[in-house]
Amino acid sequence: MPSPSLTRAAGSGSNEIQGAGLGLRRVFLDEFARKPPAHTYFFEVAPENWIHVKGRFACLLDQVADRLPMVCHGLSLNLGGQADLDIGLIKDIQHFLQRYQAVCYSEHLSYCGDTGHLYDLLPIPFTQQAIEHVSDRIKQVQDVLGQQMAIENVSYYCAPGQQMPEIDFLLDVLERADCLLLLDVNNVYVNSVNHGYEAVQFLRQLPTQKIAYGHIAGHYREHEKLLVDTHGSNVIDPVWALLADAYEIHGVFPTLLERDFNIPPLQQLEQELQHIVKIQQHTTAMPSGAKQAVSGT
Repeated sequence: MPSPSLTRAAGSGSNEIQGAGLGLRRVFLDEFARKPPAHTYFFEVAPENWIHVKGRFACLLDQVADRLPMVCHGLSLNLGGQADLDIGLIKDIQHFLQRYQAVCYSEHLSYCGDTGHLYDLLPIPFTQQAIEHVSDRIKQVQDVLGQQMAIENVSYYCAPGQQMPEIDFLLDVLERADCLLLLDVNNVYVNSVNHGYEAVQFLRQLPTQKIAYGHIAGHYREHEKLLVDTHGSNVIDPVWALLADAYEIHGVFPTLLERDFNIPPLQQLEQELQHIVKIQQHTTAMPSGAKQAVSGT
């Protein structure tokens, strides 16, 4: 297991996650249930994909949950949308979180529906009105769940009606909603390239105490100034470097590897999980003066 110095609680529950985690996908569920990769210390599921699952898949999920802590990452709350929140879904999620003693529940800072589900994560306008709207909806979800949730900074490719920088929008939502942050490092990198901002400066402005855990993933290079967040390839060196920067600025936080397309064998994913742990251990061993130099404190 990782050193205790890598441990950080996610959310307000008594359970903890640490080290590296992996998003559970059905394509490798059987193998994962038999023997998770050696550097996997927690796992993540989208609760919507599992709430009503029964039979063999449910049994395999139970096996995994008996061995490793679970975090849940939602896909369908439509936090930024105009349609009423689906309270029935939120209550189903609440029961799922309780059943599996999930350490943390997170969702995307985006919208994904109107009169129906749009099956995409679309950007919320960076406006004061949108801040108030989405913050109220997050608070409503937290009231139903009876716990804090984390919101993920998302990748976006246009910013209609933008009135402020992404970082100001994100910080205001975190404060107003009194929620946690799921820090997606790849999304910071993708957005920094697509929208021309400094990724490390973005990281420095985030509140350390709000970070529940992190995500890292691969993306697709459509053009030198257009990256697409696909979760369909290996993590590239600049994103690994940015993850190291994030640890040096905020301290080591649990970090999960996402892979949704072109999924390789578990042995290959294990190499990336091992790389997460290696960066975590290196950061923990750094002299405090070196960390302060990176963080600018």
